[in-house]
Amino acid sequence: MLLGRAANGLYWMHRYIERAENMARLVDTGHRLALTQTGTASDEWISVLTSAGAREAFEQEERPHDTASVTDFLLRDLSNPSSVMSSMETARTNARMVRTALTRETWESINEAWMALRRMLMRPVDERDLPAVLDAIKRETALIRGAFHGTMLRNEIFDFAQLGTLIERADNTARILDVKYYVLLPSVAWVGSPLDNHQWQTILRSVSALRSYRWIYEGYEPTSIADYLILNRRMPRSLAFCYRGICDALEFLAEEYGARHQSHDMAAAKREKLRSASVSDIFEEGLHEFLKDFIRDNGALGDQIAADYRFY
Repeated sequence: MLLGRAANGLYWMHRYIERAENMARLVDTGHRLALTQTGTASDEWISVLTSAGAREAFEQEERPHDTASVTDFLLRDLSNPSSVMSSMETARTNARMVRTALTRETWESINEAWMALRRMLMRPVDERDLPAVLDAIKRETALIRGAFHGTMLRNEIFDFAQLGTLIERADNTARILDVKYYVLLPSVAWVGSPLDNHQWQTILRSVSALRSYRWIYEGYEPTSIADYLILNRRMPRSLAFCYRGICDALEFLAEEYGARHQSHDMAAAKREKLRSASVSDIFEEGLHEFLKDFIRDNGALGDQIAADYRFY
């Protein structure tokens, strides 16, 4: 049986690896949307900061809401605990703490990614280089995930890592969707316009879902995109997919430890809600309200898992 401290290290190692990738995806979304602005680019960057939960911290130093300042804060700034570089530093620290629980390939992939990103983010990123840098961040985190999935035994070590990855991923998908629907669209008059379609395509691209979306749906209807990113259980970044994986990991832990906890019931209730919901129900409730409640409940589940498995 893993000690709570080791479980905590595995869980947060994978949350921060996922967070680094998600931050790169969010910056990519903001950059693409800023290039197709109808007003000022600062509006798009404010929405990205809001989505990342970093607006208040960013504005404390009264920096301009431009590409250079925002991307530097979200990618390089070590005072921002959710920046890519901060996330990779924290992930590596946690990995070093649980190094004996990891395969050699997994540890080396984390260490190499950390060194590569340190070199890459040593200086502010020129806007012309931004797409290549964001692709490199996504590639490095994918290599870690590939090494981990390809070499790790499917035991409780794997389960705690999965919980960290999927709770972080679900939070990110909900935030990206919320930014588009609640913050980004300039006015109701733009709904269904080429700009609106482009923005939805950008959101799908930011979660690597543009091509797979086209295999199932025609056109970029808000209801279809919300259905895909919230309720489709085969889409690996959807809320329903994440909660299927979270429940599976918790069930394996219940079998391993011979005990169920409050977090199991919380996750099962959320999975059932996602199973029984229809996209029309969600829009009737209000997409923003649904996503806001989801983000709150997802955070509460993470806290409950930490309490149940004594992450200290």
